[in-house]
This record gives sequence, structure tokens and C-alpha cells, in this order.
Amino acid sequence: MSLIIDLVDETNRLDKEAFQLVESILQFASTKEGIEQDSEVSVTFVDNDRIQEINREYRDKDQPTDVISFALEEMAEDEIEISGVDMPRILGDIIISVPKAKQQAEEYGHSFQRELGFLALHGFLHLLGYDHMVEEDEKQMFGRQKEILKQYGLER
Repeated sequence: MSLIIDLVDETNRLDKEAFQLVESILQFASTKEGIEQDSEVSVTFVDNDRIQEINREYRDKDQPTDVISFALEEMAEDEIEISGVDMPRILGDIIISVPKAKQQAEEYGHSFQRELGFLALHGFLHLLGYDHMVEEDEKQMFGRQKEILKQYGLER
């Protein structure tokens, strides 16, 4: 396996299959994206109150959202890059709202597993530098997302 994945369920609502799905799709995506062996990522599952708090604190948006990613490889202006031969690549953190994922699965008419896999992949692609703030970037990110989901077998 190329990724070291730390999964934390703060909601205590997910079963073993949900963890296996998220780990499996992230491993699959890391292979497709050519991520270095033993790179690290964390995924935390939270409720709507917690993700709203995070969204408010870090994005100035006082509302719950479905997924938030914090890429650790993004450098701020005054930061100095630390690198070394034996240091693992730490991609960052993905935070997913379980209630929001359930709600969106119902709204979109697909399974909770499909929504959970979609959100994990979406957050992972953000960690790799994909974005959707402008139309051209959105086409690239969503196209890659759709391609990986299709190859994995997790389509709508």
C-alpha cells in the first residue's frame, strides 16, 4: 500500500465497511496519481456542528459543509520548506461530515457509501493541489474525480 491513512470517527456512527471503503478508494487514487510510497493522510469523520466550527474558523463560512481539506504541502509566505531523504510525505487532513454525507446521498439518489467515497476522493484531490475555484480548474478536477470513481467502480 502506498498511503498510510489515519482514520478517526468522532461520530462513532461508521461501520468497518465505511472505513474499508474510504481506505480502499484513497489507496486506489494514490496509485492513479503516482503518490510516493508511505505518504501520509488523515481522515476525520465529524458531525455538522464540528465541521461548521472548522468551516467558520478557517474559511469564514458559518455553515456546515460536506468536506474540508487541509493540505500540509501548501506553503504560506513566511514558511520555510523542510525536506529530507528519510522524511515521509505528509499530504494533510480530510474532514468529512457524516450527517451531511447521508443527507447528500439521499438528495442525489445514491448510496451513502458512494457519497462517502466521493467526498473522501474529493478531499484527497484537494490535498494534491486540484481545485475548482475557476472553470478550467473545475473541469480538470471534476473530470479526474469522475475518471477515478469510474475506474474504481463507484459510479452513481
